[in-house]
Amino acid sequence: MFCDQCGAQLQSGEQRCGRCGKTVLGLVELRRNRVREHIRLVGIFWMAYSALHVVAGLVLIVVAQTIFGRVIHIPNGPPPEVSVWLRPLLTFFGWLILAKAAAAFIAGWGLLQRQEWARIVALVVGFVALLNVPIGTALGIYTLWVLLPSQSDDEYKALTQAA
Repeated sequence: MFCDQCGAQLQSGEQRCGRCGKTVLGLVELRRNRVREHIRLVGIFWMAYSALHVVAGLVLIVVAQTIFGRVIHIPNGPPPEVSVWLRPLLTFFGWLILAKAAAAFIAGWGLLQRQEWARIVALVVGFVALLNVPIGTALGIYTLWVLLPSQSDDEYKALTQAA
């Protein structure tokens, strides 16, 4: 049993906490829960990661349309035969990065809101992010460490039902 104020371990029948001195009104049974301790941080990290990807995707689209498009004529710019295939390719990758940012934002928002589906979305996005060295890899590993074990499924379901 633990103190409901400072978390110190109590002996059964104690009326006061030995560490903080608080009168024990009700004994609280605390159990370490990895998902409960880390879920908010994982959600915030996914939302910040998605913001970085939004910036990168928009920059790539703007660069593709500006440099390789015919919006602005650059005197010593790329030859037209390069612009024909490079502009659509860079634009496609820009939109792909924006789609990835949307998935990461949805995963982060869902985790913060304790949605049932958010654990699966975060795991999928976490596996994809492993390929983005170094930030994506670190975030992917952290997400998998928090959400992948089988006990995490039970802990996350308990959190969603409590919310």
